[in-house]
Amino acid sequence: MDTKNKLITNIVVDDKIFIIRGIQVMIDKDLAELYQVQTSRLNEQVKRNIEKFPSDFMFELTDDEKNELIAKCDKLQKLKFNPSKIKVFTEHGVYMLSTVLKSKIATDVSLTIMRTFVKLKNQSVPYFDIIKRLEKLETNDKETTELLQKVVQVVSSMQSIHDEAREGTKKIGFV
Repeated sequence: MDTKNKLITNIVVDDKIFIIRGIQVMIDKDLAELYQVQTSRLNEQVKRNIEKFPSDFMFELTDDEKNELIAKCDKLQKLKFNPSKIKVFTEHGVYMLSTVLKSKIATDVSLTIMRTFVKLKNQSVPYFDIIKRLEKLETNDKETTELLQKVVQVVSSMQSIHDEAREGTKKIGFV
């Protein structure tokens, strides 16, 4: 990566990963900024190569998802009145973007983003599966339900302690 692009670090990327529909994604506007292209240019390339972007690589946010994302993230307030649908890209979609944008910057940025996605996955592995399984348990007994909720809270706090214990580790993503 040349000096100009060294600014694109994991920290910059961390703040641009969101969890929507239970999937880690990045929005088209943020990706365009990182790739140093206009959002319209990025979306134009996606449209020209739409066969490379199935729904598990890229999807458009519904109006409700868009409003929820904007409400939770101040930096996206400018998108509130944007009539265009916001496209979001999964890890695989980000990789595919680098193949259609075909620039050195796109390749370098994609590598940084891929490393950040891996870092995020590695941070959440120890307790994520346990939490998801506990959340899926259903019971008609109110006392058991309350106990399960407490267990989920404890396991979640264990995950937080685990994350904090990792030297130099910063929680990443947006839920």
